[in-house]
Amino acid sequence: MSSGIMETIIFTIFITILMFKLNRHLIIENLVLRQQLSIMKQSVKRPKIRNRDRIFWVFLSRFWKGWRETIIVVKPETVIRWHRKGFKLFWTYKSRKRGLGRPSIDAKLKNLIEDMAKANLLWGAPRIHGELLKLGFDVSERTVSTILKRHRPAKPPSQTWRTFIKNHMHNTFAMDFFAVPTVKFSILFVCVILWHDRRKVVHFNVTGHPTAEWTAQQVVEACPWDTTPKYLMRDRDSIYGDIFRNRVKHVGIEEVISAPKSPWQNPYVERIVGSIRRDCLNYVIVLNEGHLKRIITEYFEYYHHDRTHLGLSKDTPFERPVQNKPKYGEVIAFPRIGGLHHRYEWREAA
Repeated sequence: MSSGIMETIIFTIFITILMFKLNRHLIIENLVLRQQLSIMKQSVKRPKIRNRDRIFWVFLSRFWKGWRETIIVVKPETVIRWHRKGFKLFWTYKSRKRGLGRPSIDAKLKNLIEDMAKANLLWGAPRIHGELLKLGFDVSERTVSTILKRHRPAKPPSQTWRTFIKNHMHNTFAMDFFAVPTVKFSILFVCVILWHDRRKVVHFNVTGHPTAEWTAQQVVEACPWDTTPKYLMRDRDSIYGDIFRNRVKHVGIEEVISAPKSPWQNPYVERIVGSIRRDCLNYVIVLNEGHLKRIITEYFEYYHHDRTHLGLSKDTPFERPVQNKPKYGEVIAFPRIGGLHHRYEWREAA
């Protein structure tokens, strides 16, 4: 301690003794204790404060006006924050005791949400919430999200499509290609044709050498009998050559071509390509063309009949019905795509 500070303390003690002769022992003891606390504060940067210490200062601040001048260990703003936190905890306890506020979630439903989260690591709160709706559970998506945050490690949110063109055209198809590498480092191309209504995949095929003639044939195979759409949305890939354009025009389909480097102008088919990669292909090593066809066929079976979609109000393209909860039953998990995903249904107990 510097000599100046020491001289100030001694001078203060001397003046105090002269002014207050009756309580000089109490005053000197108070000054000595404060000086020792100052030394401790300089040597200990962050003292350990227990809950009972916090309670003491909160109650003292309510009954003594001069508490701000005497506090040394923490700042007065800290005590105020403790008071607000205690007020919040008090009313939370009081609301639960009186049965007010939002009712707590059933323990079995909570365990089911945790099991779904562990078994389906690729699922977020919207997907799990959609599955619960199909099982007849009345629970909010925010509740599911809160439970997931407690039982899953924090990770950055996956990239999502933020911009969707609200396409009011009916009877519209969209098509796109995406590449898949094989175990031997060769490249296979997958052609996907999507019907905007109900997000149904009407046709897909795989080839190692796509041509304009082969691509045009895929459009013809996607439109049997009287199912020809009015519009076909696509990008500006060079695969759509003269042979393709003439064939599509001859069938009676009008092409809607997106602007250069603007995938957001064809959002629905771009979205499903991303879903195929994120939900399936990113976790599979493709052996050959036949293997890739089997994998995508199995995925589209899950996509059409089991997977709930945000754009369809948490329903499936083939309108999966909501199950009524039986009086005595349990939820059974059915693996899909080798266990990457699951479908959940009620089964009555034997």
